[in-house]
Amino acid sequence: MSTSSRLALHWQVLIGLALGVAYAWASIRFGWNDFTLDYIQPLGDIFINILKLIAVPLVLFSIIGGVASLGDVKKLGRLGAKTLGLYLLTTFFAVTLGLVLVNLFQPGAGASESLKTSNRIRYELWRDANGIEVLDDLQLSAAPENAAVVRDIRGQQEGLNAWVEDKLNKADNASQSGPLQPLVDVVPKNIFRALSDMAMLQIIFFAVFFGIVLVQVEEPKRGALLKAVDGLNDVFVGMVWMVMKAMPVFVFALMAGQIVKAAGTDPEKFQELLSFLLRYGLVVVLGLALMIFVVYPLLASAGIRGMTPRRFLAAMRDAQITAFSTSSSVATLPVTMKCVQENIGVSERTTSFVLPIGATVNMDGTSLYQAVAVVALAQFHMVDLSLAQQAVIVLTATLASVGAAAIPSAGLVLMIIVLESVGLNPAWIALIFPIDRILDMCRTVVNVTGDGTVSALVAQSEGELHPQS
Repeated sequence: MSTSSRLALHWQVLIGLALGVAYAWASIRFGWNDFTLDYIQPLGDIFINILKLIAVPLVLFSIIGGVASLGDVKKLGRLGAKTLGLYLLTTFFAVTLGLVLVNLFQPGAGASESLKTSNRIRYELWRDANGIEVLDDLQLSAAPENAAVVRDIRGQQEGLNAWVEDKLNKADNASQSGPLQPLVDVVPKNIFRALSDMAMLQIIFFAVFFGIVLVQVEEPKRGALLKAVDGLNDVFVGMVWMVMKAMPVFVFALMAGQIVKAAGTDPEKFQELLSFLLRYGLVVVLGLALMIFVVYPLLASAGIRGMTPRRFLAAMRDAQITAFSTSSSVATLPVTMKCVQENIGVSERTTSFVLPIGATVNMDGTSLYQAVAVVALAQFHMVDLSLAQQAVIVLTATLASVGAAAIPSAGLVLMIIVLESVGLNPAWIALIFPIDRILDMCRTVVNVTGDGTVSALVAQSEGELHPQS
């Protein structure tokens, strides 16, 4: 016990992941699956529930605090608009790039048809259990090895007629709605219901609206409210840290349970899961590398006089190394400010305004990874996401990234939000845990590099960029 307490958290998580994978292999090999699903997996389910418990208030209070931190909106309107506009633009581009790459390389489509079919059947069973959809032709024509799963699904068929009728009514209502109905749906009628349903677009709308109005409240009420919001945000960030301390145990249970559920009793399916992780990880790393070494340097050189891609990367090197080792934009913030001020020449005024906001709202790497992961997991479960659903991913990942806490693995919390926004099972995040830590380090580098790029562009537009000779 004393030895593990001396290990850094990320090493403990990696050990938990490795043990979870090893235990899953032993469970499949030696027939322990029943024990695993009855006594190990529930701990993983608890972990998912805790993450879902934290996700909504974390996003809510982070966004309110981030918007309110702008101070006097009239005084800082121009600078704030440029900052937030550029951050949202780069995040939107990162998500779109991730979707292009994952649709191009299709990392989730390489598994065998039997494994994907089995995963799809379990996905449909999950949807049925949540009252979303009845069985389709896929289950009825499933492979023989999935017969037991099909029997379980058929056992739940009772009462699904009501769901069919409900879906037909919803489809009829949707056909009668106007073209702006999606915009209407973003505005909540009841914020408490939106919080309960995890309707993230509605929650984000409310948070932004609340933050803008909060800035205009007179003192001393505004100060008291801001302190309360900051305090609540600190509480939920503290909850994340507390969960992260217990994360090695939860990750072991969740990883073991999900692999056993997905692979069943077939060792070959276990190997295919590892192959999927490799393909998925390579696509994420490719997207992140394009952002770091191509997109940001070209954007900086195009928008800043005298800047070259090579010089920009050299200027941000120390911040990138720190971000890779800490996996935290906030922890890297002092180094980022030093690099941007001393190496690029951004004024202290611009740096002190733009970079702290960026550490809160600019999560380009997180958003790109979420887009790739959601679509790859859908491919792995034979779920075809329509263009409209992928557009929802772009919008949800872009806006939800505003509320991503700048701490290690916060993207996993927001992954639940993006998965649920398109009706996918949030428990799937267990499948991508084994390589999440290294990807988290890489995507933090993207986040920090994006912060530096935007601060330099804003300084250039404000006449506050003074390159060092």
